[in-house]
Amino acid sequence: MKQKSFMSRRWGNPELITPARATPQESKPLSDLDDHWDLRYLQPGLDFFHAVDGDHWPARPGDSIKTALAEALVYYYPIAGRLREMPKGHRLAVECTAEGVVFVEAEAEATLEDFGEPPMPTFHGAEGFLCDVGDARVIVGRPLFYMQITHLKCGGFVLGTHICHCIADAFGTFQFLKAIFDIARGEAKPTILPVWKRELFVGTSLPPHIQEGQEKLFDELENATCDDIMVTMPTENMVSEYFILSQIDMDALRRHVPLNLTETVTSFELLTAVTWRSRTVALGYKPCHIVRLMINVNARGRWKKFPSGYYGNGLMCSVIQTTVNDLCTNPLGHTIELVRKAKDEMMIEENMQLRVDLLPLWREKPYIKLQRIFETCDIKWIGQDTLDIGWAKRIGGRIPTVSLPNMTSYQFMCKNENGEKSTVISMLLPQPAMDRFKHEMTAWLNEYSIRPKI
Repeated sequence: MKQKSFMSRRWGNPELITPARATPQESKPLSDLDDHWDLRYLQPGLDFFHAVDGDHWPARPGDSIKTALAEALVYYYPIAGRLREMPKGHRLAVECTAEGVVFVEAEAEATLEDFGEPPMPTFHGAEGFLCDVGDARVIVGRPLFYMQITHLKCGGFVLGTHICHCIADAFGTFQFLKAIFDIARGEAKPTILPVWKRELFVGTSLPPHIQEGQEKLFDELENATCDDIMVTMPTENMVSEYFILSQIDMDALRRHVPLNLTETVTSFELLTAVTWRSRTVALGYKPCHIVRLMINVNARGRWKKFPSGYYGNGLMCSVIQTTVNDLCTNPLGHTIELVRKAKDEMMIEENMQLRVDLLPLWREKPYIKLQRIFETCDIKWIGQDTLDIGWAKRIGGRIPTVSLPNMTSYQFMCKNENGEKSTVISMLLPQPAMDRFKHEMTAWLNEYSIRPKI
C-alpha cells in the first residue's frame, strides 16, 4: 500500500560541493539545442534504491556519494559553474567557476514498501525527497545541479535531483549520474568520459526561401486568434496525472491495429497515436481545427555529428499537422502512419541540421506559442538501468509532478506490483479534459469498436 504522506528531516543545511581538484576556468557558450526558452528550468528527478550487498555497504552512504560527486565534477566541471546571459541575442553561456553544486542529506520515517513494491508514480510526497530550489524557472547565476539523499528506515534511500535542462537532457543527466555511481562503486574515473562539443550544434545561415517561409509562418502565428485552452490557461491551474499500462493493456490496444502494421508498429507509435486522438477529443477541438503532433527524437546514434559521451541536449523535434476530423474519424492505422511519418522525418541528417539552423529564429520569438499541439517524448531507454553503485540497486523512479507542470507527455518504463514491465504516460490537462481523456483511454482499452463522433 502506498503511503500518502511522510515526515522527512534534513541533516543540517545544504552544502556546496566543488570539484575535487582544480578545473579549467573558462566560458562555454551553449548550443542552439540547449539554449531554448522552453528548457530554461530545473528538471526534477527521483530514483529509489534498496541495499543489495550488506558486506560492502559503506558506513556512511551519503559521504560515499558526496565524495564521488566531487570527483565526477572534475570531469563534468561545467556543471559546477554558473550560467550567464550574454549581451547579444539573449544567448546563454556557462562560466566554469567551480562554485559547486548543492548537496544535502535527509531521513524519512518511511520504507520503500510505503511507496509501492516497487515505487510507482505518482510518488506521493516527492517534494520531501528534493532540495528546495525556489523558482525552478530561474537558472542564471545559481547552481545548475541539486542532489538530496534521503535515507529510509528499511536501509534504502531516495536520490532526488534537479538539473538545469539547458545543460543536459535526460540521457545526459543519467550519464552524469552514472559517472557519480561509477566512482562511488570504486572506479578511478567515469566509465564514459564526458564530451562538451556544443559548438557542433550552433545554427548556420538558412537558404533565402526557407528564411522567407519561416518569417511567413511567424506572421501567421502572431496574427492568429488564440482559442486553445492549453495556451490560455496557466499550467498551474491544470492537473498532472500518470497512466500505467501493463502488457495486457498494450495487447488490448494492439487489437485496434490493422494487420498490415501489427508486425512493425512500436509501443511508442501505438501509444502516441492513441493518446493524441484521446487528448484531441478530450479538449473538444472543432473538426476543422488544425492539430499538431511534436515528437522529440533522440539524435544520438542517428546523427554522426553526435560524439560518444555527449551529455548536452540531443533531442530533435519533428512536427506534423492534420485536421481534427482527419485525425479522429480515420482508422487507428492512419494515425499510426502519421506518427511514424513525423518520427521518420527526424531520422534524416539533413532534417536534423535544418532543425538546428531554425532554432535561433524561434529563440527570437519566445512569445509565439503553437496552438493545439501535442508534444511527446520517449524516455523508456535513457540509461536508468546503468545506475550501478554496487552496494545498492535502483528499483524505480523518474519524473515527479512537482514545481513546474510539464506540457510534454513522457513515456517511461516501470515495473508493477508483480514485477512486470509497464509503460507510464504522463499527461497535463485541465480537469474537465482530464476526465474526458480517462474516458477515451478506457474506451480504447475496452476494445470499443465504434469511436465517439467529433
